Amino acid sequence: MENNVLIAFLLSLAAGLSTGIGGAIGIFAKRSNTKFLTFALGLSAGVMVYISFIEMMPESLSMLEPAYGLKNAKLVQLLSFFAGMLLIALIDKAVPDSSNPHEAKNWNPQDEGYKTHELEKTGILTGLAIAIHNFPEGMASFVAALRSPSLAIPIVFAIAIHNIPEGVAVSAPIYFATGNKRRAFMYSLLSGLAEPIGALFAWLVLAPFMSDTLYGILYAMISGIMVFISFDELLPSAGKYGYHHVKIAGVMLGMVIMAVSLLLFI
Repeated sequence: MENNVLIAFLLSLAAGLSTGIGGAIGIFAKRSNTKFLTFALGLSAGVMVYISFIEMMPESLSMLEPAYGLKNAKLVQLLSFFAGMLLIALIDKAVPDSSNPHEAKNWNPQDEGYKTHELEKTGILTGLAIAIHNFPEGMASFVAALRSPSLAIPIVFAIAIHNIPEGVAVSAPIYFATGNKRRAFMYSLLSGLAEPIGALFAWLVLAPFMSDTLYGILYAMISGIMVFISFDELLPSAGKYGYHHVKIAGVMLGMVIMAVSLLLFI
C-alpha cells in the first residue's frame, strides 16, 4: 500500500509539472509575436471549453444521478455550474486593479499600457482557474493510481498532455505583458503544482469523506469556472490583435488536443 501511495503521488506530480512545459513554451516565443499570443490564448480557450462540456459536465451528471435521480441531478449540476461562474466572476472583481479594465468607462484599445495590464491580469486569472481545476483533478488521479497504478498511467498521461497548453495560457500573457520570463514560468508552474497538492490533500484529509456526489458538484463548478475564463478573459484577449482566423485555429487545435488526449481514457 505504501508503494502505491508513493507511485500515485509521483504520477500526480508528473502530471502537474507538465504545466511547466507549457509555461516554458510560452516564454520562448518573441514578445513582439502577437500572432503567437493570439493562437496560444485561442488554443487554451478551446481546451477549457471542450473539457468542460465534453468530459466534465457528463461526468458530473453521471456522479450526481444515483443520489438525486436524473431530473434533480440536472438541476444540481446546473446550479453548481453557474455557482462556479459566479465564484470566478467575484474573484475577477477582487483582483487588485488601479482600474478594472472590464469596468473602465474610457479606455483606448490601442493603448499599450492598457493591453499590458489586461494581459497580465488574464494570465494570473487563468493560472488561478487552472489551479482550481487541477486541485480536484489531482485528487481524482491520486485515487485512481492508488487503486491501480497501471490503470492510472494512461489517465495521468492524458492529463499531462492537456496541461501543456494550459501552461502556455498562463505564461504567454504574463510574459508578453511584463517581459519577465522567470515570473511567467513560475506562475504556470505554480498553477500545475495544485495537482500534487490536491493528491496530498486527498490522502491526508478527504479520503474518508469524499463521495461521488461531492465530486459531481465540484466537476460542474469547475466547468463553470473554465467556461467563464474562456469567454471573459481568453477569447477577448486573443481578439485584441486582429488575427481572427489565428484565434479560431487556436480554439480548434485546443479542442483537437483535448479530443485526442481524452481517447487515452478509453
